[in-house]
Amino acid sequence: MRFSARYICIIAVAVYAGAGVSLADGIESTPQDGFDAMRGSFQPAKAKGVHARYQWDLSGPNGGQWWIEVNDGTYKMGKGQIDHPNVTFRASDKDWVAICHDQLSGTWAYLTGRLKVRGDQAVARKLGEMFP
Repeated sequence: MRFSARYICIIAVAVYAGAGVSLADGIESTPQDGFDAMRGSFQPAKAKGVHARYQWDLSGPNGGQWWIEVNDGTYKMGKGQIDHPNVTFRASDKDWVAICHDQLSGTWAYLTGRLKVRGDQAVARKLGEMFP
């Protein structure tokens, strides 16, 4: 299955804010920055009829757990664990930041195991439509 880097970036939104991760291009960023960016990109029309729970489990010093719950055109986001997620994403905090800044190919991260996606793949792909 192919995941674009943009799709992976949209998925990569869940960790605690903390010290920045320095990238090769000099940008300091955390996965929190990606999570914050998603808030302004939500497309309610694309989420109409969708009922899904997404969980992120990120390791590393800026790692943590985040969740998004989509419910028929609305969403909620939070830190921590959500009950009965439809999809769970696992990666390191540094890999999330690198993927968000196109430092790693989304396909490469997924196929090499640096990104683990557990659950309903169709629901996972829908996230990129709702949060472009």
